[in-house]
Amino acid sequence: MANSRYEYVKCFEVEDEVMYPNIIVVQIDGRDFGCFSEKHGFEKPNDDKALNLMNACAIKVLENFSDVIFAYGFNDEYSFVLKKETTFYQRRASKILSIIVSFFSSTYVTKWKEFFSQKELSVPPSFHSRVISCASMEVLQAYLLWRQTECHISNQYNTCLWKLVFSGKSEKDAKEILKGTQKQEQNELLFQQFGINYKDLPQIFRQGSCAIKIKVDDIVKYREDGTPVKRPRKKAVIVHSENVATKRFWNNYTCLTEELGSLAEGINKIKPEYLRSFQFESRLMLSTWIVVRVDGCHFHRFCEDNGFQKPNDEQALKLMNSCAVSLLEMFKDIIFAYGVSDEYSFVLKKDSLLYQRWSSEIVSAVVSLFSSMYVMKWKEFFPEKEFKEPPYFDGRSVCYPSSEILRDYLAWRQVDCHINNQYNTCFWLLVKSGKTRTEAQSSLKGTQTQEKNELLAKFGIDYNALPIIFRMGSSVFWDRDEPTRNDRVVVEHGNIIETSFWKEHPRILDEEESLLTILCPHSNKMLRLS
Repeated sequence: MANSRYEYVKCFEVEDEVMYPNIIVVQIDGRDFGCFSEKHGFEKPNDDKALNLMNACAIKVLENFSDVIFAYGFNDEYSFVLKKETTFYQRRASKILSIIVSFFSSTYVTKWKEFFSQKELSVPPSFHSRVISCASMEVLQAYLLWRQTECHISNQYNTCLWKLVFSGKSEKDAKEILKGTQKQEQNELLFQQFGINYKDLPQIFRQGSCAIKIKVDDIVKYREDGTPVKRPRKKAVIVHSENVATKRFWNNYTCLTEELGSLAEGINKIKPEYLRSFQFESRLMLSTWIVVRVDGCHFHRFCEDNGFQKPNDEQALKLMNSCAVSLLEMFKDIIFAYGVSDEYSFVLKKDSLLYQRWSSEIVSAVVSLFSSMYVMKWKEFFPEKEFKEPPYFDGRSVCYPSSEILRDYLAWRQVDCHINNQYNTCFWLLVKSGKTRTEAQSSLKGTQTQEKNELLAKFGIDYNALPIIFRMGSSVFWDRDEPTRNDRVVVEHGNIIETSFWKEHPRILDEEESLLTILCPHSNKMLRLS
């Protein structure tokens, strides 16, 4: 990011490193997945295609992130365990949880047709994620036992519930029948009324699924005499076990003992409240402006792989804008968004109580939904292209205590847009004119705005005549269509520090604290981007 006098706002970003030697677990679970399942007609009580889709996404996570060595999942949740010595994104909780949930969400959409070839994905899937900081192997063992026990309890209950419903009971009556019943009573109900032995149900329903890395030998070539040359590598596979939290299971897989350590011989059940105490979580301060910034991960490579135009691909920017529009439509607490290149900043209203202001809940929901929308909308903007690998984003939340600091944050991002765009425009013109990338960087080193403008003029380019979406970025907000009197989310391009921008859009001023006051307290303090 470019340097500017507004960079002091970075000091409000809170460090959230998970200290070593705590073991990092990222738990994701479906956001409003009951409605999502109904919308797409998933089978009750279990849809094996939906579960196998979740497993395929977990496998992809293990393949893409070498530090994730084990995962356990059931229903609409998955827990990913990172190796003990990991330095993945400097062990920063917000980075880790957002990257994994983003990649999982993008992969879910990407792989949908492999499992539901006859069903259209009509609404975007999204997930919450959180970090569990396990202080010891005993805590990790207890955590895995808790999640697998929850898998068994919920599956047994749901199997009974839906068998009763399918037999003619209303859902309300079925719940009343099951109220207060224990494991043995539910087993008897299944066997006596429906002839079902619970232990005969598929393992994936009863036990959940483990994604794990095993060592295999790959044939890389053949010698002249026809004998194969093999090289060992780690391959992610799905396995099922009646009890994943046992030493016997753990010792079957050397990667677990090598990267994490050994489990105890046995462990007693521990109350969920105790295990929840290891959740690495914080609530965002009340009466502050929450900004969630979403930023593309390895997007230079993603742009190269997908042939994006340099220095700007207008279709790619419009795709980002379209995703931002969807988020404002789905989260009413987001009152304004500003985006440039592969990033977007979402401003929540000051009195927002979205997810009780839990940081991980807000960040993961925003990043996950943004990622899903990006993949779902891809063909609208790139109908002739298939991306090679799923795109994904990281996210963070920052609280800004005053209107002036929020103003400076937005100024920082727009100044950054201008400086980076001007530099990149010059850089790619030099490269396209025949210079190497190293030579282009050397030519631009230490140059200022005026010098870059003069360089562009040599190529016959007036910087201020370039498309405004490149120079100013994009602003997204609710506005009213006067002819129809209908509210709608709009995308505008302009200097968001100028008073005139806000006066032209009075709809934004309806919030409890005028954004005109927030962003332009003094009309003589205008930001000039030229």
